[in-house]
Amino acid sequence: MKRSIRMRRPLAALAAAVALVLVTVGCGTGDPADPSRTGRAASLTVLDYYTDRTEHAHWGELLADCGRRAGVTIEHRSVPAPSLVPTVLRQAAARTMPDLLMLDNPDLQQIARSGVLAPLRPYGVRTDGFGPGILSAGTYRGEVYGLAPTVNTLALYYNKDMLAEAGVAVPRTWDELRKAALATTRPGRHGLAVDADPSFESTFQFLPFLWSNGGDERRLDTPQAAEALRLWSDLVRDGAMSRSVLTWNQADVHEQFLGGDAAMMVNGPWRMTELEKAKDLRWGVAPLPVPRAGAELVTPLGGEVWTVPRGDSEARMRKAAEVLACLNEPANQQTLATWHHTVPSRTDAADRYAKQVPAMAAFVESVRGARARTQRLGPGWPKAATAIHTAVQAAVSGQQTPEEAFRRAQRMATDS
Repeated sequence: MKRSIRMRRPLAALAAAVALVLVTVGCGTGDPADPSRTGRAASLTVLDYYTDRTEHAHWGELLADCGRRAGVTIEHRSVPAPSLVPTVLRQAAARTMPDLLMLDNPDLQQIARSGVLAPLRPYGVRTDGFGPGILSAGTYRGEVYGLAPTVNTLALYYNKDMLAEAGVAVPRTWDELRKAALATTRPGRHGLAVDADPSFESTFQFLPFLWSNGGDERRLDTPQAAEALRLWSDLVRDGAMSRSVLTWNQADVHEQFLGGDAAMMVNGPWRMTELEKAKDLRWGVAPLPVPRAGAELVTPLGGEVWTVPRGDSEARMRKAAEVLACLNEPANQQTLATWHHTVPSRTDAADRYAKQVPAMAAFVESVRGARARTQRLGPGWPKAATAIHTAVQAAVSGQQTPEEAFRRAQRMATDS
């Protein structure tokens, strides 16, 4: 998860489309030893959603380098993020899938379930050195189908001058967060900004509070879930968060912080590039506060995984797997992380990166305990995600208590 538009794509409709592909293409054998699948690969097609000019160029450079090492040329195509999965589904039905495919990690399980992706293990792609949460993001039914060269998550950005003026330290617990948010609130300025709009971005932002308090998307109507949501609703009620959070996406939250209208914000590392340009803004970043001292922080894992679609040419699939493995080498992970303010997926590479780029240390620390959104519900995650952001809207707006909101959310999540 990086940009607002990527979280707004209606994944609820994806399951039906994937089911259609299941009928159309079938699962296939995917046996690398099948002698009928032979030939030599001279070029590979690659599909992703990196349409930003700089980002596309960065990935194109690295893909070309990995292609040269594998002895193939790369045909690199990027489509807008909302178009990626529909494009993949059309290609799957027409049997025109690319040789190498990038997916936003919550989409992997639904695409893997359709049978159009090949497991990576038979192609010799190594998965040692990756944290369990990161591997989980690319796993379906015990098989790894995708690997993320870098990942991201959420942390707490804070304005150093505003916290100093209020005489408060960087908050580490929810109580400290409440006090800091109230203490830094002034006319025309709120203490904290979050994304509570009716989208999957809101769910992404709320998950650290839900999960770190022992809440679980498999059972939403619990005291732990209600307590986490009450933290947000109380901050709005008390004026420490703007009621406008109900309409803000993560880009809006960033603008509030950048413009001095919020002393703190919940956001991801992809905001650092713009913050670094703000020469008069003294900011820092810390792991998100936990419910109480000693509690474990659990954040959602963002980022994209690279996969090898099934095809008619065994040689092309093997070359695609070589390129995928190259993208995930420690040196290449660090290069990508430096370019895009993300976290290398290999633990040793991430630790080195945190020392080289101290501003990223909070994200590196948070990724260690991060969880894939599909880890517990698999392809059923989008339904729960919709129920969660619906509950956030209801409680933060004051229409329902947190308990009422999550009782309704539980019915939504389990209604067939």
